[in-house]
Amino acid sequence: MAGPVRVQVVDPSAYTPPYDRALCAALAAAGAEVELVTSHFAYGAVAPADGYEVCELFYRHAAGPPGSRRRLALKLAQHGPDMLRYRRHARAADVVHFQWLSVQPADVHLLPRGRPLVLTAHDVLPREPRAGQLAAQRRLYERMDAVVVHSRAGRNRLTRTLGVEPERVHVIAHGAFTHLVEMAGQRPLPPDLGAVRGPVVLFFGLMRPYKGIEVLLAAWDGVRDALTAEDGPPELWLVGRPRMELAPLRAATPEGVRWVTRFLPDAEVGAFFRRADLVVLPYLEIDQSGVLATALAFGSPLLLSDVGGFGEVAAEGAAELVSPGDPAALHDAIVGLLSDRARRDDLASGAARAAAGPYSWSGVARRTLALYESLR
Repeated sequence: MAGPVRVQVVDPSAYTPPYDRALCAALAAAGAEVELVTSHFAYGAVAPADGYEVCELFYRHAAGPPGSRRRLALKLAQHGPDMLRYRRHARAADVVHFQWLSVQPADVHLLPRGRPLVLTAHDVLPREPRAGQLAAQRRLYERMDAVVVHSRAGRNRLTRTLGVEPERVHVIAHGAFTHLVEMAGQRPLPPDLGAVRGPVVLFFGLMRPYKGIEVLLAAWDGVRDALTAEDGPPELWLVGRPRMELAPLRAATPEGVRWVTRFLPDAEVGAFFRRADLVVLPYLEIDQSGVLATALAFGSPLLLSDVGGFGEVAAEGAAELVSPGDPAALHDAIVGLLSDRARRDDLASGAARAAAGPYSWSGVARRTLALYESLR
């Protein structure tokens, strides 16, 4: 009888440590021998390894501030040699499961050989593709024995747009980040935010153009005039590290908006989600979202754009949907939900059920291990 599957989960640039580490812990708890192969996460602390090994094989000589041009250039210079070094390291695995491969034209030639290869398509298609990147992404998918997507919408997009064979594309949900709930309370809100008594609407995560922040700001205009709050006027909190130019948006910010433009370590996340009366993700396009997975874990009422896999979360009773890019519809939905505590409670209960059910990490691990076994 074959022993436990030996899997290496690979995220060279440590793009998604919360996902990587939650997946590794769940796979290990389900009986797999797991090694996370990644690089040092330069932005802050990460969750400790829980039942799995960690090898920081990539970019050991990268220097400079996170996100800086110098650091990026050094990583690019090391990428090829590190991928070749990883090819040798991968001989110890039964299955290699990549989370990200960001240098697609080179990566397709540098993949390990003689082992089943799996790639999770966190971004099904490049969001802001460079010349030739879409074709390189297609070639990379073709080299994989299996591709994991987080929603049925993502599967349809991958098979119809890029022509990946449907039998190689597997839908496995993005687990709810319940480990963050266990850390909640480690660090309170900053004093100025902790003093707020009125309702709070939270937008959280990396600030990027596709996330519809300008739509949310337009929708927020007039929200305060439409509501009467006993404890104080409502506020919109925009929280996360910017990856876009914010000056034009900040110049046009309506009343009642607070910006927290920095990376938040795990120990701070819980205070924001527990304080929020409503979490709003007005994305213009997406497959699935780690921020959404965080909100599910905290049982947060959700208001989402009807894009990608968000509708599948709403079908679990965890969210209300609005059309993407429609400030008037978003405005009305925000006002309606802030005015209806019972409806928010229903959505919160739906989020908690989803986190314990179809978006639980135990379920994710079972489906992922079944996929691995089918490839051995």
